[in-house]
Amino acid sequence: MYPRDPRDQYGDPRDQYTARYEAGYQPGNYGEPEYGRDRGDNAYQQPDYPDRRPRPRQEPSLDLGKFAGGVFAAAVVTALAAWLCAWIIQVIATRVTQTGRLGVWNPMAEDAYWFAMVAFFCALLAGVLWYLLRLGTPSPGLFFTWIVGILTAAAVIIPLVLSSDLWVGLSTGIEHLVIGLPILSTVRMVGAKSVIYR
Repeated sequence: MYPRDPRDQYGDPRDQYTARYEAGYQPGNYGEPEYGRDRGDNAYQQPDYPDRRPRPRQEPSLDLGKFAGGVFAAAVVTALAAWLCAWIIQVIATRVTQTGRLGVWNPMAEDAYWFAMVAFFCALLAGVLWYLLRLGTPSPGLFFTWIVGILTAAAVIIPLVLSSDLWVGLSTGIEHLVIGLPILSTVRMVGAKSVIYR
């Protein structure tokens, strides 16, 4: 007795390997009960996988509460740095004046508390500037760095050039540098850390 043809294992006399080329071919085994039945228009549609659907891309948002608190803290730090720098300059000028060897030193154009108040409000304005740059520019950190850096450099150079007293211009330039550097670093970092990526 000859061995049974493996192509006839499902009881179909047709060749399984050539049936796909015949008219009305449907994939599947001929021996299945559902073979040949009309499955409707949705027979060959891909299944819907909700987890595989591309999610709409959301833009990063800004935590306004955290940003406002960070800007206020940056303003306090900048004010303290400006006050400390002015106080140190005043102490040095007082000690030099007391010795009488180098004459009378009064290099501070304004009081230490005045510089502290200016530093505080400059930091707040820097926070507003960063927020406006975020609303209207693609890279707020980059433009903020350039704007604050240029303004700080101008605030340091202008007193040196326009002041009639060299020591007054030098001390004022140093004070402005101490105000500008904390604003440049802290406000920019606060803005970057307040952005929420979802």
